[in-house]
Amino acid sequence: MAFVEPVTLAARGIALVPLAAGHADGLRAAASDGELWRLRVTSVPEPQDVEAYIATALQMREAGSRFPFAVTDEATGVVLGTTSYHDILPAVQRLEIGYTFYGRRWQRTHVNKVSKLLLMAHAFDTLGCQVVGWRTDNFNYASQQAIERLGAKKDGVLRGHALRRDGTIRDTVMYSLRAGEWPEARAQLLDRLDRGDRA
Repeated sequence: MAFVEPVTLAARGIALVPLAAGHADGLRAAASDGELWRLRVTSVPEPQDVEAYIATALQMREAGSRFPFAVTDEATGVVLGTTSYHDILPAVQRLEIGYTFYGRRWQRTHVNKVSKLLLMAHAFDTLGCQVVGWRTDNFNYASQQAIERLGAKKDGVLRGHALRRDGTIRDTVMYSLRAGEWPEARAQLLDRLDRGDRA
């Protein structure tokens, strides 16, 4: 049995459903909203590469190292973006959350907060994770701020860690949240959602 079994997670009008080939058109539309692939500090696929992006994600799911979701509007099924569990390490009860992007119109709305709340709750409360991690490009300041607003702690920077799409080598900023920190992080996140905090 896989550590992460197929599951749909839903709250506050947002549903995370297992990513499938049928989500290609929706994911292409989300990536095209803002031409997100042009941002050098992200790995958003170009429109013609969406099918290959999904195929790779599904291969990683088969290997047990990633579980990708389509982030959708629960009422309409419209694809708003995607996110994943990845670097899944059952032996130490750890996984990371990443491979995340949303169409520009959904950025800095409730969508990311609800998605992360669902993913963290499932990781800690259902899967029994002891640690949930995040990683991002050292120049992706918006991503770093979003991760920090979730309550995650900065673990450090892996220098010369990965290639960007333009061939330059990036440093990777690593974050994590431990199980003992989850109750307070959840309370803070719920409070921000209830107050309609857009940041």
